[in-house]
Amino acid sequence: MRFHIGAAATFVLGSAHAQNISFISDPGVYGPPLEVVHGYYGQWPSGIAVSSTGRMFSNYPALDFDNSYNGTNNAFAVGELTSLTGETPYPNLEWNQPPGGAINYSTTPPTAVNYQDHFIGVQSVVIDALDRLWVLDAGRVLTPDGVFVEATYGGAKLVGFNLTTNEVFKTIIFSDMVAYGDSYLNDVRFDLRSDIAGSSGEGIAYITDSSTSGHNGLIVVDLGSGKSWRHLGLTDAVRGESQFLSFFWGQPGYSITDDGMSFTSLPIGSDGIALSADGETLYWCPLASRYLYGAPTALLRGRDRPSELLVQQSVMNLGQKGVSDGLETDSNGLIYLGNGESNAINVFNPANGTTLTFVRDPRINWVDTMSVATDGYLYFTVNQAIFAGSTYPGTDRRERPFGLFRVKLPNGGSKTSLL
Repeated sequence: MRFHIGAAATFVLGSAHAQNISFISDPGVYGPPLEVVHGYYGQWPSGIAVSSTGRMFSNYPALDFDNSYNGTNNAFAVGELTSLTGETPYPNLEWNQPPGGAINYSTTPPTAVNYQDHFIGVQSVVIDALDRLWVLDAGRVLTPDGVFVEATYGGAKLVGFNLTTNEVFKTIIFSDMVAYGDSYLNDVRFDLRSDIAGSSGEGIAYITDSSTSGHNGLIVVDLGSGKSWRHLGLTDAVRGESQFLSFFWGQPGYSITDDGMSFTSLPIGSDGIALSADGETLYWCPLASRYLYGAPTALLRGRDRPSELLVQQSVMNLGQKGVSDGLETDSNGLIYLGNGESNAINVFNPANGTTLTFVRDPRINWVDTMSVATDGYLYFTVNQAIFAGSTYPGTDRRERPFGLFRVKLPNGGSKTSLL
């Protein structure tokens, strides 16, 4: 009897003081502090590009219908950041307003318009080593009822702007054998060395096709001639993994099917892209994957009959690195990778094969695009993409403002210069 009384007394005593027991907990932060650069209170952003003079540019992809110009609204596809919260259409309003709107309803089914001198559905903005702004237009637009219309020839393009004059210096149109109607040109990196094989003297661009319809692959562009070609189409290294599932802030990252009826795994392939500091290796990752891949750029520039076989045989699986959208490189050769599941940005070191945490902060969720600038900072957008209505549970949970942050690079890192 005394045993039972003692046990009860011990239980009561323990219950009375349970709240005083301290356990280890996640600190939530790691690495250098984040600096707030911009708050987006209007359109939903994805890209960021920072010039050597500090000019900043973002794009607003037509994956969100409110970003699509319909002929009467004020939506624009590319903007220059003018203040902590201000943005203005770049290079002007005309470029951002295709006549009649971005969707051609005279076709059955509707398609995107194909103006070569207007933005249709811009997915990426990048500033190259010559401080020029390139705009990657996927040429695809979301309708009000959630249909992602296909691109038509002329709409999918790469447009270069001289930031001194704000005028176009080059437009490259992709053939429908390189950018299919259901392709989605996602991100781009540049190697401007004039003496590299496969180039006509003005350098090379590398692009990911993240199509949800399976037309994933890498696109290589000769900037001098404007010719382009594909590699690794439909191979495992560029495709999303079957039944892939991520978790952000405790919520599963299921996608919603096009008819809005069912949950499914994320169907997005090759997305993030980065060039090594010496330009000899291209890195990329499918969005629906935790793996990082790489291949020699010398082989990707090949266009002869054995070239595709050689590229496929050269692909390197560089291990898991978290769930990443954008990638970026600094002058130390480090590859930065978003890892939204951990509210973080990770860093891959090619010299020793390790992937470590670079920075963590509770304000980080979906790291969309990163841009290393000449000021020695890594700039990145946090746009809550995983909380959009196209994901589980099917309601739009995004809250403005969306964020642009920056963090100081380690060991004097800066922008790479492939000239």
